[in-house]
Amino acid sequence: MVKLSVVIVSYNVCYFLEQALLSVRKAVETLGQPAEIFVVDNSSADNSVAMVRARFPEVILLENKDNPGFSKANNQALRQATGQYQLLLNPDTLVEEDAFRRCCDFLDQHPACGGLGVKMLNGQGRFLPESKRGLPTPLVAFYKISGLARLFPRSRTFGRYHLGFLDPDQPHEIEVLSGAFMLLRKAALDQVGLLDEDYFMYGEDIDLSYRLTQGGWKNYYFPSARIIHYKGESTKHTSVNYVFVFYRAMVIFAQKHFAPGRASLFNTLINTAIWLRASAALGQRFAAAAAPLLLDAALLFGGMYALTAYWEQHYKYAPTPYPPQYLLVAVPAYLVVWLLATWLGGGYDRTARAGRIARSITIGTVLISAVSNFLDSWRFSKALILLGGAWAVAALVGRRLLGHWLRHGHLRLSEPRTKTLALVGSAAESQRGRVLLAAAQVPATIIGYIVPTAAPAAPVRLPTPPDCLGEVRQLPELVRLYGLNEVIFCSKDVAVSQIIDLMLRLPQRPAVAYKILPEDSPYIIGSRSKSSPGDYYPLDPVLGLHQRAQRRNKRVLDLLASLGLLLLLPLLIWGQRQPGGLLPNIWWVLRGRRSWVGLRYTPGVGSQAVLSPADAAALPAEEALLDTTRQRLEFLYAKDYEPDLDLRVLWRGWRSLGSR
Repeated sequence: MVKLSVVIVSYNVCYFLEQALLSVRKAVETLGQPAEIFVVDNSSADNSVAMVRARFPEVILLENKDNPGFSKANNQALRQATGQYQLLLNPDTLVEEDAFRRCCDFLDQHPACGGLGVKMLNGQGRFLPESKRGLPTPLVAFYKISGLARLFPRSRTFGRYHLGFLDPDQPHEIEVLSGAFMLLRKAALDQVGLLDEDYFMYGEDIDLSYRLTQGGWKNYYFPSARIIHYKGESTKHTSVNYVFVFYRAMVIFAQKHFAPGRASLFNTLINTAIWLRASAALGQRFAAAAAPLLLDAALLFGGMYALTAYWEQHYKYAPTPYPPQYLLVAVPAYLVVWLLATWLGGGYDRTARAGRIARSITIGTVLISAVSNFLDSWRFSKALILLGGAWAVAALVGRRLLGHWLRHGHLRLSEPRTKTLALVGSAAESQRGRVLLAAAQVPATIIGYIVPTAAPAAPVRLPTPPDCLGEVRQLPELVRLYGLNEVIFCSKDVAVSQIIDLMLRLPQRPAVAYKILPEDSPYIIGSRSKSSPGDYYPLDPVLGLHQRAQRRNKRVLDLLASLGLLLLLPLLIWGQRQPGGLLPNIWWVLRGRRSWVGLRYTPGVGSQAVLSPADAAALPAEEALLDTTRQRLEFLYAKDYEPDLDLRVLWRGWRSLGSR
């Protein structure tokens, strides 16, 4: 009889899925009893399916052609699973080697236990409070929404959502399990039913936990088994979409399980929360995006005000003030041109460079000066325009240099702070890690490597990399001695349980980032906090089309092309192969739902563009390109993208601009 069935639903997280499956494989070996592993792929476009087939032949792989949601995908596997115990596991997790054995032993010893959750830690080894949760009754939901739960997390009244008053190091009977690691007794599932498929994502774990308790079963929090959960990878918790999906799930739960009166109160609270949280999310995102722009605008206006006052007093032919419209209209117009030119030139990108900012401001200054020649009533002073341009360069570059120095400790814009890191693992795995870091162009000073066992090692001394620094038991001292701000664990040589223990042992200050190099993997994986997305150092090529500056340039080109096509519409319509589609395509591109040129034939990306670079290939009309050739042409287009490529495709394919 199969003891354990493990079900993982994956969607575009190939790098995390690989690491999760490696840890599951080791945990199954430690279990020592028959087990089966399911992976349900919800139409990923990141090579997840091929990776599972190549690396994990023991896995039962279910491929969906679309994304039916978390509940439906889990149920697909649960209907085939035969294990006495059945585990729902997130792909962005890392399981301790003996976690399955300990959990199954606990369930064996507690026959009334229908569901079990474990102690979850984020990618930096910090406890995740959602490891144990209470039922979100109207009052509990209100305490969470109002912020009282955050203010008084250990209160038995206000802290019931995360049960903060319970010791996280002791087992407890709880009400709600986390869907990230939800171990279920098959007999209990057969009684209460599978996940409710009305929930697309979020809320299904609360619903099933509640149905278990209503069916007479008990749910337990079991801290003797631990996992790392890179929370935040699948969804961004500050996004408006997350707010609506999460809280709407709570509405479904209330309507299903609460009495009409309580459900009505709950719905009122939840709907209020949706709009408050959505507004807060929008406000947060707007403030984060607008703050640099507003600060630059204030610096520029303050400088122009001072320059104007100085010029009026000392250099103006007639020492009289400029008319009010100069500071109220003309100067703000100058600021808009300078800031827009800076934005288009990449001055607000993370990789902003002083030269690009200076060039953008110079172009903006020339444009202002040229336009002012045609506006007699708004021609105030060429000297102030030139001085303003010089001040704009000094202010914008100076502000960025100051901020960069405060964050990274040097004045080389576009270069982040160089990491000081060490690898924990064997000499061979550490060397492989160095190769990956070099291939990913990670700015890092690699001090050396630390052996994971108590085998003889070199004494702690200032080494010449890649010398051994010492033993893993010395890691806290080595972090302080060498000023390490990142540690990479080689999971081939270091057990997950040991990684967790080391994370917990190391001091919180100074902050040290942790990443893990899975066995035979081209990725180095980590996450800064429970609310930040997981990140990784890839060996994959960096596509020019995905760079922020090129995405912005492409969007500007789409807008300009759409406006030009609107003007030429009466002429172009007669040459179109599908004239009825031209105006709708212009509308969709203006709204940002499509692009004029893009990836039409690449799996997982198709139908987002009107034309493909493959459509512009110079071939006879009777010859058709193979799909592999089209995808290769699109890859080369994305890899070396420049806006002029779009112009060439538009020129060659203008008769197909109405394609649907």
